[in-house]
Amino acid sequence: MNAHTLKSWLSRQAGASVVTTIEALAIAATEITAAIYRAPVANQLGGLAQQNVQGEEQKQLDVICDEIMTRALLKNPHVAAMVSEEIEDIILNEAAVPDANLAVCFDPLDGSSNIESNGTIGSIFSILALENTTAPITPDTILQAANQQVAAGYFLYGPSTLLVLTTGKTVAMFALSAGMFVLVRESISIQETTNEFAINMAYRQFWAPETTRYIDDCLLGETGPRGKNFNMRWMGSMVADIHRIFMRGGVFIYPTLNTKTGRQGKLRFLYEVNPMAFLIETAGGIAMSGAIRSVNMQPDNIHQRAPFAAGSKAEIVHLLGEET
Repeated sequence: MNAHTLKSWLSRQAGASVVTTIEALAIAATEITAAIYRAPVANQLGGLAQQNVQGEEQKQLDVICDEIMTRALLKNPHVAAMVSEEIEDIILNEAAVPDANLAVCFDPLDGSSNIESNGTIGSIFSILALENTTAPITPDTILQAANQQVAAGYFLYGPSTLLVLTTGKTVAMFALSAGMFVLVRESISIQETTNEFAINMAYRQFWAPETTRYIDDCLLGETGPRGKNFNMRWMGSMVADIHRIFMRGGVFIYPTLNTKTGRQGKLRFLYEVNPMAFLIETAGGIAMSGAIRSVNMQPDNIHQRAPFAAGSKAEIVHLLGEET
């Protein structure tokens, strides 16, 4: 077995059921890569005259990618249930074996606003271990397993298709090459200090005081309390902004907003915040949802939203104004 393939790496990291689940996701990502490249020619870049469960306009690629990922996972008998950003209810796998104990929560296409402009997009997933598989699986079953992640990762579709993955031991990066994912970085660590932050400045008027204070201090540069200049980044795709943190450090902030729809936060916990927090913390960073460590948060709805601030440890400490 080639020591640099995803399959060989997984064989040293996880049990058979988790391995086959991640392999199914990798197959789906390969199909999604092809679908993205075909989309302009097939006129599949535009929006549909419908909304998803989040009340957001669905793009044609949103639906296509959701179908690809769901179909791939339904073929895996170890996956008992799924939660997708695009589907209101949980998806039960009728082909699951009686002792199937995994649930997969996923955002099939993160960064939909970047589709028409040919920007970076991605897919995010979290694999949860279900404790009680003898009782019928309900949304509560999955919610109770939210802090039982056995693997998490994201696929980034850009100049190359990448997979950044953890099973809780280390964070590794793979690149799609000739139809398979090959290992390109075996252990990624997030720099503790940085001079980059990512936030949507358009919402500044709705930020809480601590967010405004932190960003204002960064913008004052060398003459301010931080004593150094910062760069601001914002890609409009969580996958792209988080990936940059893994490559060169930084902090990503999507806070609560003082608006009717922003008080809970924007990002969905199960398939955006939770998996990214697992990745960030495994690589030595910090991930917070308000004053709570994201990996310790207990959601009460499968599509629950949450604030998120994650990345280089020193920056999260400054943002919170105290040690975490």
